[in-house]
Parts: sequence; structure tokens; C-alpha cells
Amino acid sequence: MNYRHAFHAGNFADVFKHTILIGLLQSLREKPAPFCYLDTHAGAGRYDLRSSEAAKTQEAQAGVARLLGTTTSSPLLHAYLDLIAALNLPGHSGEAIAIYPGSPLIASHLLRASDRAVLCELQPDEAAALKSLFAGDARVGVHQRDGYAALPALLPPKERRGLVLIDPPFEAQDAEFRAIESALQAARARWPTGIYAIWYPIKLREQTRAFHRWFVRNDVRKTLVAELLVHPDDSPLRLNGCGMVIVNAPWKFDRELAALLPLLQRALTVTGSADPRIDWLVRE
Repeated sequence: MNYRHAFHAGNFADVFKHTILIGLLQSLREKPAPFCYLDTHAGAGRYDLRSSEAAKTQEAQAGVARLLGTTTSSPLLHAYLDLIAALNLPGHSGEAIAIYPGSPLIASHLLRASDRAVLCELQPDEAAALKSLFAGDARVGVHQRDGYAALPALLPPKERRGLVLIDPPFEAQDAEFRAIESALQAARARWPTGIYAIWYPIKLREQTRAFHRWFVRNDVRKTLVAELLVHPDDSPLRLNGCGMVIVNAPWKFDRELAALLPLLQRALTVTGSADPRIDWLVRE
């Protein structure tokens, strides 16, 4: 794979994904029993927005930078901005940040002492960065292996409750959706009660429709979909938006997203596009 998230850290898709991730982890924290967070494509875990990669694309300027220093009525967005600020202290002015956290680092800040994270990353340099980042954290285990292939071996976790984040680079385009479907089918056979959050890009609508139909055809219960478009979804040459399918979505989580996504659309939309989508693909 050639994909490196350092070029895209802090973009609108990260804001969308990470605010939702925080909400899912917060829902797991509502019960005292420990939980496990499993990330199939963990990346490096931490990104420097002053790096040459980030400077080349400046995608964070159209993402997280648009939200810095703002106030919000959404508890999820408030928690996200607080976490970003905390990771950039001292010296954080509220107007600029240097460090952007990947999903593993965000999750680590929401794990309790009894909770656990399992991070899979196939690329050697990014796996090494993860191991260095969490070297002193006994709650976090890093595996340099293919996340799809690892799921059957790692599930169900000993905690019997938790979240699997599937966030691949989508270099394979349509084939990536089919890989997710196969991996998810095997994972749910071993752990049907786990929460599964699957991030995907939106370029052409026909690609995501087929993916959504898979959940309906297989009667995957309690499956919620959320989508955010920053451009009209009619060009295969750019990232027009992104979505997340959440299997076993927490109770009332659709209401939390309904308070969040309109705020993100107003802050992040570049050109005219449809309203955010929050919908149940399959209910209970």
C-alpha cells in the first residue's frame, strides 16, 4: 500500500470519524464493566501537522482548523475539541494546533484502567510508530498484521463488550467494500454483540448503495448509517464526503448524531451538497 494518512490528518473526514468514535467510546464507558477497542487499520496514531506531508496538502485547514476556538451545543463536538486542545498544550492558542491524534490515540484517552485496546497495522513504519507511542501503556497492544485477517483470531475479546473500528485506506475502491463485507461476516459470526463502526469514502453514490444493500440483504440488525457530504457526490476524482455504518449502534445514538452532523456540515461544507444523512439500514 502507498497510502499515508500523514497527508490527510485532520481533514473533514477525520473530524467526522473521530467525533463519532468519541461518542461510541463514551457509550461504552456508561457501564462499569471493562471493554475492548479493536482498530483494524490503526495507522501511526499521532500526526504532526507541521510535517512536510501535512504541509503539502493542508487538508487540516479545511477540517479541524475550521472548528478551533468555536463553541458548540453538541456534546460530542465539545468533547472532540477539548481532546484536541489537551493534546496540544502547552502553547495551544485555540487558533492553531501542531498535533493531530489518530483513532488509537483518541481511544487511549477514553480507555479506563480496566479497558483495553488492540491495534492492528500492517505497514512496518506505522506499526513501529504505534509501538513507540504506546510503549508505556499496558492497556494497549500493537500487532503488525493485516486487520481483516486478524479479526477471527482476536474475537470475541475476553471483555465480551467493546468496539471494532474498520477504517481502511480504500486504495482498492470497490474491492475494499467487498473485503469489509467478508471480514465483517466472519467477525460477527464469532462476536455478534460487538459494536462495529465502518468508515467509508463517498465518491460515486452507486458504490455506497451496493455496500448498504449488503447489510439489508444479510439482515444485520441495529445498523445505523451516518453520512456527511462536503461536495456533491458526482465525481470519482475527489473525496466528496464520507460515511460510517454502525452495527449494534448504542441506544439513542442516532439522536446524538442528529445534534452533531448539521454543525459539521455548516462548518466543513465547501460547495453546495445534500443534508447529512442519519438513517437505519436495518432496525432491530
